[in-house]
Amino acid sequence: MNRTIELVQTIYEIKQLENFDEAQIALAGRSNVGKSSLVNRLAGRKQLAKISSKPGKTRSLNYYKVNPDGYFLVDLPGYGYAKCSKTERAKWAKLIEAYMTNNPQLKAVAVLLDSRLTPQKIDMELTSYLKSLGIPIIPVLTKADKPKQRELAKLQKQWKDILQQKNDPLLFSSKTGKGEDRLWDVLGEYAKL
Repeated sequence: MNRTIELVQTIYEIKQLENFDEAQIALAGRSNVGKSSLVNRLAGRKQLAKISSKPGKTRSLNYYKVNPDGYFLVDLPGYGYAKCSKTERAKWAKLIEAYMTNNPQLKAVAVLLDSRLTPQKIDMELTSYLKSLGIPIIPVLTKADKPKQRELAKLQKQWKDILQQKNDPLLFSSKTGKGEDRLWDVLGEYAKL
């Protein structure tokens, strides 16, 4: 299928949050996990989502409309070691919480996890939080072109056990396109829920 992705809305404050009728799948992950690269890979464009060597470039909720499917991918600010003030980080946390807790159109959160790292406490905290809200989790191991296959399989099993899911986390590489078709399929399935 020939899909296009376009940036439709950028939101910095809670009062800007809108109710969209379309299904939404949020993209969450640590700063520097590759969310912007994933968006650009799926869009087939290098500059749609801004990429920076400095972690924490995304400081807003960015709504990307997927056509012709008709749902949104919502890129959330990265968490972790973004260089910003505690005040700004607290503001992001409130914005993300407001988005997640008052949103019947949010069908799932694709949690992006760096395949080069063992499970991190901050990622486990996010997945626990999502579970407490009853939001389905789509685990995606990014940068999957880097580790050896054996290491990837071990990490998939670890995350599968942590999340208590029947399916393995998806493997994805924005560099090689590994897992892109499977990711599209899974996103589409959740958007229809």
